[in-house]
Amino acid sequence: MAWLARPDGAVIWHRHEPPAAGGCTFVFFNALTGDSAIWMQEIVPALEARGHGTLVFDLRGQRQSPVEPRVEISLRAIVDDCKALIEDEQPTRPVFVGLSIGGLFAALTHLEGRKAEGMVLINTLRENSPRLAWLSDAMVRCARTGGLRLLRDMYLPLLFGRKWLEHHRRDFLLEDPYQPLSEDAPEVRLLQVACGADWDIAWDGIGVPVLVLTGEEDHVFRDEAAIARIAARMPRAMRVDVPEAGHLLPAEAPEIVVDACLSLAGRLWEGRR
Repeated sequence: MAWLARPDGAVIWHRHEPPAAGGCTFVFFNALTGDSAIWMQEIVPALEARGHGTLVFDLRGQRQSPVEPRVEISLRAIVDDCKALIEDEQPTRPVFVGLSIGGLFAALTHLEGRKAEGMVLINTLRENSPRLAWLSDAMVRCARTGGLRLLRDMYLPLLFGRKWLEHHRRDFLLEDPYQPLSEDAPEVRLLQVACGADWDIAWDGIGVPVLVLTGEEDHVFRDEAAIARIAARMPRAMRVDVPEAGHLLPAEAPEIVVDACLSLAGRLWEGRR
């Protein structure tokens, strides 16, 4: 474990395990809610057991990368953190893996000059729209009103597949009162990053192999027409649609994420031979 100090006072926690000979290093880009634990539970151990390296980190404002209120949390600052971390760690044969808006961070990090041999984008692809702007603003309002507990109680039935919901229903909609979050709480500031995000980036400039994973039961962000349009812009994109699973595939179906990473690594290996 290590920490990367940034010029504005942010400190980025990270863990880097190099690969065995011939392996890739999977670099994981978090969503705005949650943290690197979503990768560490099953996905990182499985990939490392197969000889691959991993680089996980918490975004500024997340659990292990806390920031002072004066320190900016923005899309620009997060992408600059990602670029600096990769420059500092120099991962071997990096493959970027992004969850939700983490895939946007990964794509921008690559487009702005950081090498990636391939990418796995998990429920990332979306287009600017009034609906997306409304959703982003509503999530911030929800967190300010009742914290992340209220946000999860409201949105998880739309984000997860039926099997996960059936198994985990007892953990949510508890009788404990909701606790609002202040405007300067890091959780609120992170959610606000999505409000200002521009999804109209140079997808056609991503020339490396890209595996696009989409949960078919993601009823918040999945827009099939938009996904198809964006995937078609990337010259080497391949799609894997996952039935009976939703938005947070690393928590809901970690074995599918592991298989996707291994499949892409195998394709990259064949390309080097």
